Amino acid sequence: MEPVKYKRVLLKLSGEVLQGDKDSGIDVEILDELVNQIVEIHSMGVQIGIVVGGGNIWRYRDFKNSGIERIMSDNMGMMATVMNGSAMKSAIEKRGVECRVASALSVRQVAEDYYPMKARHHLNNNRIVICVGGTGSPYFTTDSAAALRSLELKCDVLLKATKVDGVYSGDPEVDKDAKKFDTISYKDVLSMDLKVMDLTAVALCKDGGMPILVFDLNKKGNIKKAITGEKIGTLIS
Repeated sequence: MEPVKYKRVLLKLSGEVLQGDKDSGIDVEILDELVNQIVEIHSMGVQIGIVVGGGNIWRYRDFKNSGIERIMSDNMGMMATVMNGSAMKSAIEKRGVECRVASALSVRQVAEDYYPMKARHHLNNNRIVICVGGTGSPYFTTDSAAALRSLELKCDVLLKATKVDGVYSGDPEVDKDAKKFDTISYKDVLSMDLKVMDLTAVALCKDGGMPILVFDLNKKGNIKKAITGEKIGTLIS
């Protein structure tokens, strides 16, 4: 078995990852491929917490002109994460791995309520824990939820899986001169207002000393590379 650098990780996934090329909803082939990678690192002895977004179904910023007021729209987005987490749990358990969905919103018919101590107990017993419902409060992104959960679950690292291969000085799709950082400090991310993730999340990780590894999820095998310490993406610390 390959040695791992991180024994307990929090993997942050956007809802759009599950959407694939569909207009909305979940691409089952994408879900299956992603879950295969997650189950692989679990088999290596890594304890895994997951925070998944809901942007493939509903997100406030995509529906600002809907006429639905902000708090209700954010609640709808948090419920969308419950749907995504439930789909992931089903796919993981089909592979014979125990999994729990823990929700910051109370939806007891489909997920247990989230409590940090209970979630850590699941991790200690080799269960994957999917944290849904965001923070349970409006006005916070799932990036902030991921930062909070990574600290509460006493993870070694927050793995921010994205569609780009790290943190850049600008948008690499627009600015050809944008510089990629191999490492960068929390302070520089905040002062440069880099859009790699919600700045509230970065500030939380800074205060808690939680390193953030930003990497490209679209390259198969990158999750394994991340946990074994291969040089990929950008480390924020």
